[in-house]
Amino acid sequence: MAKKILLVDDDKDLVGTLVQALSANGYTVVPAYSGAEGLRKLLAEKPDLMLLDVMMETDTAGFEISYQIRSERPTSQYKDVKATPIIMLTAINQVTNNRFSLNEDSSFLPKINDFLTKPVKIDELLGKIKNVIG
Repeated sequence: MAKKILLVDDDKDLVGTLVQALSANGYTVVPAYSGAEGLRKLLAEKPDLMLLDVMMETDTAGFEISYQIRSERPTSQYKDVKATPIIMLTAINQVTNNRFSLNEDSSFLPKINDFLTKPVKIDELLGKIKNVIG
C-alpha cells in the first residue's frame, strides 16, 4: 500500500508539480492549500507524512501549525496525529535572510523531522521522505 503524504502549501503551481512527482514515485498525495485546510485533512486522512510550508496565511503559519500538532496538552484535538512526521518546506531563508537549521535552532523550531529550502529539488525531497518514512 502506498504511503500517504499530506502536502500543505499555498503555492498551487508548486503543489501541482510535487503531486505529480511524488505520485510518479509511488506516493499517494493529499493536497491542502492553507494551514486550516491542512489541519482538517491531517485529522481526516491520518497521513504517513506531512510536507508543510512555513509562509502561508502568515509568515510563520507552518511553525504555528506544527506547534499545534505537537502540543502536549491532553485535550489537544491532534493527540492522535501528533507523532505524524513533518518535513518543513520553505523559502523563509530567501525572504527574511534568516537561516534555520535543525541542529542550531532546535529550541526555536517546532519538533519537525526535517527541513528543506525552496526551490525544492525533487531528488533531495525524495531522499528526505525516504529517510523519514521509508
